[in-house]
Amino acid sequence: MKVSMHNWMRPEPLERTLERLARLGYDGLEISGEPRLYDTAQVRGLLDEHGLECWGAVTLMMGARDLLHEDPYTRMAGVQYVKDCLTMVSELEGKILTIVPSTVGKIVAMGSPDDEWRWCVEALKECQEHAERVGVRIGLEPLNRFETYFLNRGEQALALAEAVGGDCGVALDAFHMNIEEADLLGAIRAAGGKLVDFHVADNNRMPPGHGALDWEAIVRELSAIGYEGHLTVEFVASVDRTPISQRLDIGDASEAGGGAGIEKFLRDHATGAVPEALYETYTGDSIERLRAALAAGAAV
Repeated sequence: MKVSMHNWMRPEPLERTLERLARLGYDGLEISGEPRLYDTAQVRGLLDEHGLECWGAVTLMMGARDLLHEDPYTRMAGVQYVKDCLTMVSELEGKILTIVPSTVGKIVAMGSPDDEWRWCVEALKECQEHAERVGVRIGLEPLNRFETYFLNRGEQALALAEAVGGDCGVALDAFHMNIEEADLLGAIRAAGGKLVDFHVADNNRMPPGHGALDWEAIVRELSAIGYEGHLTVEFVASVDRTPISQRLDIGDASEAGGGAGIEKFLRDHATGAVPEALYETYTGDSIERLRAALAAGAAV
């Protein structure tokens, strides 16, 4: 297994992100699903310069991006967005795209369960066809109930992947699993060869080691199912304005940059403008904890 990191949590120049990841010992990047922001030829040059790889990307389902919207034209736009992300990953020589099917923060249904399932399967089938054309594997990611009502557990994602067909798989996230799964390690076992990607944050969505999850046990379970992909760091440092806070220097989301969409996305994730020094510390803590868990697994 290798270790990568997302870059959506702190909007900054990509060159700065890659310099940090390379210096701290990461293997790669799971790039934000914003194809219009990136010149893929330029990004590939930066990756080569820093000795990193693009593992893949994650869809940023904000605004009108929704594969199970009641409006068919909104669904069509969502499919095109996912296709654009898949093309971007392919051009960056990445391997996977993690897809959250519905808008993050949307917790009210727009149709019957049967209708929404059908809309989503139809949309994802079209995305899957494009994924196969460009050589990128899709992983469907469940989120916790406070971020979506549609896909919350691994078993649901596996059922959806089965309905989509092909090599469509699932992506699991330890933070969301800690909330929704009755047996976190059992959900990893159930995913088996369908597991495409694994996102890393502790039970409190802070860096691994800042919470209560047993990372040695998680890594052992991933090894046991033969997972050979990346552990992708995705901590979200929450805003804390209490008198005991050690994160008072996290600014409002409006100070983070990246536009109104990213501002809302950060605010919806209870975070904001994380200062450079704190982000650097958390990024370093993450790789250190994961490398220790991987080393412990290799020693068994």
